[in-house]
Amino acid sequence: MNPLTQLRHQIRYINKAFWRNPASAFFTFAFPLMFLVIFTSLLGHHALRISPGRTIDVSTYYVASMGAYAVITACYNNIAIGLAIQRDSGVLKRTRGTPIPGGVYILARLVHALFVAVILVVITAAYGRLFYHSSLPTGVPLIEFLTMLLVGTLTFCSLGFAITCVIPNADAAPAVVNASILPLLFLSGVFIPITSTAPTWMVWVARIFPVRHFTLAMNAGFVGTTFNWMDVVVVAAWGIGGFVVSYRFFTWEPKR
Repeated sequence: MNPLTQLRHQIRYINKAFWRNPASAFFTFAFPLMFLVIFTSLLGHHALRISPGRTIDVSTYYVASMGAYAVITACYNNIAIGLAIQRDSGVLKRTRGTPIPGGVYILARLVHALFVAVILVVITAAYGRLFYHSSLPTGVPLIEFLTMLLVGTLTFCSLGFAITCVIPNADAAPAVVNASILPLLFLSGVFIPITSTAPTWMVWVARIFPVRHFTLAMNAGFVGTTFNWMDVVVVAAWGIGGFVVSYRFFTWEPKR
């Protein structure tokens, strides 16, 4: 069986396993929309200043931010927790013992995560357009948006693989993953917009990590802010770093 055929079969298997776990699939898709409704309901439909002389409706901001959150959830959270559980249960070890190359398995996980991420972004954008009349990226901003979506998906998948290297067991996986990503979601303006009154230290800390840069680039397509290619470079650099860590320390066998 050639690698492409193996990849196709592995993607099909991962996709079936994902949809046959209805609780996981439901919350993967429900959380971004739930948070979108909650935040827009709490903060109201007031104008949000994003630059001197330019304001947008707060609902438009949250459509973009929840799109970014959906990608992070599908790629980072799901991959890290799922791999930790499969590693502890011996699934990864048995997979490693099959004729399927490890690279094919990892690539299949990446492709499936990209597939889920794109669906989540489309659903979030469509929901925002239908209920909040938010604008959607078109033309050049759409190309920039899709570029960041692809780079961000690969990066957070890579970081999802990397974080499993420090997760001791399946029971600790949700705690480790949430502890590593939730503070950054707040610091990076995903859940609460970062304004000019935010503490300087918060802005500098957020700039170190990829979540802030990914969110800024995703927001540019929706809210009309300037797209900065340096955000793509920073996110990609974190993705390369995650790949290096994964290549060096990722293990297919349960940790003892």
